[in-house]
Amino acid sequence: MILVISHKNDFSADYVVNILNRRGISYRRLNCEDILNTDIRLSFGRDFSYSLLGQTSFDSVWFRRTKLPELDLPPAQRSYILFETDSLLKNLFATVAAKWLSEPHQVYEAENKLLQLKVAGEIGLTIPETLVTQSKAELRSFHARLNGDLIVKPLAQTRLIDGDNPSFIFTNPLAIDVFARLDDLDLSPCIFQKNIRKAYELRVTVVGTKVFAAKVNSQDCHTTRIDWRREQLQFEPVELPSGISEMCVTLLQKLRIGFGAIDMIKTPSGDYVFLEINPNGQWVWIETQTDLRISDAIIQYLTNVEN
Repeated sequence: MILVISHKNDFSADYVVNILNRRGISYRRLNCEDILNTDIRLSFGRDFSYSLLGQTSFDSVWFRRTKLPELDLPPAQRSYILFETDSLLKNLFATVAAKWLSEPHQVYEAENKLLQLKVAGEIGLTIPETLVTQSKAELRSFHARLNGDLIVKPLAQTRLIDGDNPSFIFTNPLAIDVFARLDDLDLSPCIFQKNIRKAYELRVTVVGTKVFAAKVNSQDCHTTRIDWRREQLQFEPVELPSGISEMCVTLLQKLRIGFGAIDMIKTPSGDYVFLEINPNGQWVWIETQTDLRISDAIIQYLTNVEN
């Protein structure tokens, strides 16, 4: 029995659940925003037992997303209930003994972009020259050493929420005029990196030891040369050198996760440069555009519980 941890608006979970239904594979889906109305019990005494969605055990768990309930309560009460609900979810996940894709606390740790860069460099992947600093003097020195060719991107948060209209923070070149007024600015936490020249960009999806690589010709469109996410571009399958594929698998193993969506650059000179990894990234659009069978690999991972 598979447990799918998600929420009602998770298209990736819908996509896989539809396949599970067609194949007659048993599963339960926990939509986390419904946790306060969900059949759940945890008992501690001489022995430990739990019941979740009518099941007292699961063979494997696919951890996709969590989402807290929407509560119409006074602010203090709402904050308290949501904090306790989030704690309930985290404590519950820690008690379910099963094969996970991937364990939540390891996903949260692997989301650390600075840890990703450190580990990627240690295993031999090429990474961009990077600076994270609150020192304006250090930033000026970095900017001068790289001849002003820098990009800036968020440490974690890529969305700004303003009512019902979220906006996205893309990777951007660091404008020269910023340095003319740097003394009047405050440095918010962010990542500064050397701008890497691109032949094309890659999304490398790894499930266990299976590697699915797709490329996008981001340099063909002016608006996507720095960040391909600005437009809906077409991806196509591509072969990676075996050494790069092996390092992608090793990266997941070092981060202790079973799934990862890796962003990379192939330079005009043929080098592969690691940018970052999303330990729970989206992938369905890759499969539908390229016919790379990522969903099959996920289902095989979850149903082959001996691995």
